[in-house]
Amino acid sequence: MAGGPGRIPAWVRRWLASDLGPGVVLLVAAVAALIWANSPVEARYAAFWETMLPHPIGLPRDVRHWVDDALMTVFFFAIGLEVKRELAVGALAHPRAAAVPALAAVGGAVVPAVVFLLITWGGPAAAGWGIPMATDPAFAVGVLALLARRAPSGVRLLLLAIATVDDVLAVVVIAAGYTGRASWLWLGAAAAGCGLVVAVRRSGVTAIWPYLLLGAGVWYAMLRSGVHPTLAGVALALLTPVGVVVGRDLLADLLRWATPLSTFVAVPVFALANAGVRLDGESTVAALGSRVAWAVLAALVVGKTVGVVGTIAAVTASGLGRLPDGITYRHILGLGLVCGLGFTVSLFVTELAYPDSTLAAEAKIAVLASAMLCSAAAALVFAGDRHGHHRASGR
Repeated sequence: MAGGPGRIPAWVRRWLASDLGPGVVLLVAAVAALIWANSPVEARYAAFWETMLPHPIGLPRDVRHWVDDALMTVFFFAIGLEVKRELAVGALAHPRAAAVPALAAVGGAVVPAVVFLLITWGGPAAAGWGIPMATDPAFAVGVLALLARRAPSGVRLLLLAIATVDDVLAVVVIAAGYTGRASWLWLGAAAAGCGLVVAVRRSGVTAIWPYLLLGAGVWYAMLRSGVHPTLAGVALALLTPVGVVVGRDLLADLLRWATPLSTFVAVPVFALANAGVRLDGESTVAALGSRVAWAVLAALVVGKTVGVVGTIAAVTASGLGRLPDGITYRHILGLGLVCGLGFTVSLFVTELAYPDSTLAAEAKIAVLASAMLCSAAAALVFAGDRHGHHRASGR
């Protein structure tokens, strides 16, 4: 049956499970935020996300901060699970196969950060050096699925591996560069909570609810410690065992639960809360004259592409790694451009980097503009794909 009362039609489920589904949902949320923030009821946009919620456990937070601090923990938890799976049984499990995406991700993170700092050095905008370092997995894979239908499957696998390592680097950047003065007492409590998770796991408990309770405790301790609480999601995910434990594959079960919750709830709501910037004449002119906006644009469009493509070329030429069969230099260039879609993590770091709302708005406009430019450039590159020209396998 295609569907029935109270059931999602089969074609909708197939579309949501496809590569296009998450990207389209994220795009719709971002467009909705922009329309809302530029509509006659724009004041309600800011008022809604700045509404303070009850805080019975001593956590005065507005709606946007609950989204950024709590809901995005699910996003980072799903990223952590993906990393654990890739390290255990995926593209990062074998050193030679992992060399290309791992080093490409590093090059694709370092070069944009350097480009950004070269443009902003000496001013308050330099604090945003982490903005252009990451790739948005959902958006990038969705754009790739739309633009590169004729590309070999290895391009998608390479993008997923690069985005996975990229996200690990983003977590390190957030922990090292955007964390306030930490409380060792609360960090100790978070570590103790992680220890309890391991103890409960080793005792053979496979029910999810004890881990949810312990995870909430770790999250709270991380929040009170001064370290960004979303990192609790990554830490807990990496503690998840690989393989069958007492008849249950916890990693697979958690991925089935966390991935759709992250993709279709956490990330779209985050985009709705953070992508709504004014795009009137005044704000656009301000962005065009803004050092931070040009830094973000140059770092994501040029720096990211140069970092990814240049590193892949160097790694394959040196023999340290090889690419999947059928990938050409045209595919690599398109891949580098798609990696410039920072979006979710870029917006997230923008919120952490710039307490100044003006700088944050200018950076967000540039993040959105770079996503459009990278997508358009990638479309042109993949449109000329004819397979088999200029092999880049590094053989």
